[in-house]
Amino acid sequence: MNYEEILDQLEEGTVRAANKTEHGWEANVEVKEAILASFKDGENTSYEGIYEGFVDKHNLPPRYFSPEDGVRLVPGGSSVRRGAYVASGVIIMPPAYINVGAFVDEGSMVDSHALVGSCAQIGKNVHLSAGVQIGGVLEPVGMNPVIIEDDCFIGAGSVIVEGILVKKGAVIAPGVTLSKAVPVYDMVNETVLERGSAIPENAVVIPGTRPVNNDWAKENGLSMACPIIVKYRDEGSNASLELEEALR
Repeated sequence: MNYEEILDQLEEGTVRAANKTEHGWEANVEVKEAILASFKDGENTSYEGIYEGFVDKHNLPPRYFSPEDGVRLVPGGSSVRRGAYVASGVIIMPPAYINVGAFVDEGSMVDSHALVGSCAQIGKNVHLSAGVQIGGVLEPVGMNPVIIEDDCFIGAGSVIVEGILVKKGAVIAPGVTLSKAVPVYDMVNETVLERGSAIPENAVVIPGTRPVNNDWAKENGLSMACPIIVKYRDEGSNASLELEEALR
């Protein structure tokens, strides 16, 4: 199968850059290799119409949507690249960007200044707040991209990178950074998650700090940023996170 066919299937949502299996999420190597092949084969070209003045690969143009697609792409500088899937019911507020290979499922919102990186997977009814950065993982091809499962809320200015998995229903507070280099502290269960571990279902994660333990750092009162799980979602937190249907 050539990369054009795979890009078409990505846009249709019939194939994905990562799939959930009985063993957990697994990267789709064939899809990632096809995207890389499209980069290699692409030649820079200028665009016309509303994209006049922009230059990109000739084979990866921005997507166009019609009312029949059920996607609300609000005017003001947003773009969805060729090979990205955006489901019916998704709202994209300007300016936002969804890159090739990404998957955004039904009922999700991509708010202003948000990035959905290449191959990132966003579940149903996810709220990506203003300024959220969801990193893409295209290479190495066998590595999972960032995955945000259904019903998650990602607070303003949060950064999630390096293939981190955020499981169903989790709440990431504004300003949290999740990466494989930074351990996550679970205050509820009094444990430290292994580096790169998934954020558990329904966890509520806030930005925190931890002391640095060498002598010089202690003398200077230094600390390092770290995410902290402070609770798990309950009825009260669910009510405060409900999306206002009138906005749709």
